[in-house]
Formats: sequence, C-alpha cells, structure tokens
Amino acid sequence: MSNASRLLILCHLADGEKSVGKLQSCLELSQSALSQHLAVLRRDGIVSTRRSSQTIFYSLANEPAQEIMSTLYDYFCSGDSTKGN
Repeated sequence: MSNASRLLILCHLADGEKSVGKLQSCLELSQSALSQHLAVLRRDGIVSTRRSSQTIFYSLANEPAQEIMSTLYDYFCSGDSTKGN
C-alpha cells in the first residue's frame, strides 16, 4: 500500500469487485502498469481473483483487508478520490 497507484486500486476495490477492464477505465494507468500493480497485490494476498469466461475480476482478499480499506476509503476515496490530497 506504499504505492499511490496500488492504494487507488484498493480504494476502487473497497467499493466492490471490479473487472480488469473496469479498473483500467477508472485509473490513468496503462494495461501493463495495472497488471504489474495487481500482481504485487495478488502476491501479497491483499486481492483475490475470479475468472468468468475471458474476464478476470478482482476483489479485496479477506476481512482484515476489507476493514482497513473501508476505513481508508471513507477518509480518502468517498465521493472524490483526491479528497485526502
């Protein structure tokens, strides 16, 4: 979570499961950069994946991650992703 892009990804996932395509449309990241950030979050056990046909969906992996992100989301992301800046 020390990376601003990963924190923003997690803020979007705090609002619920998202497809890779939906995440990419919400963020100003290239597909390769997004994939690299998601790989780090997956490796660290913060997010989990679900596949439906060709689409991969990401969500927060567990209850502690959801609780932390819910708190951070309420403070930084709720209604405006630049609120905490």
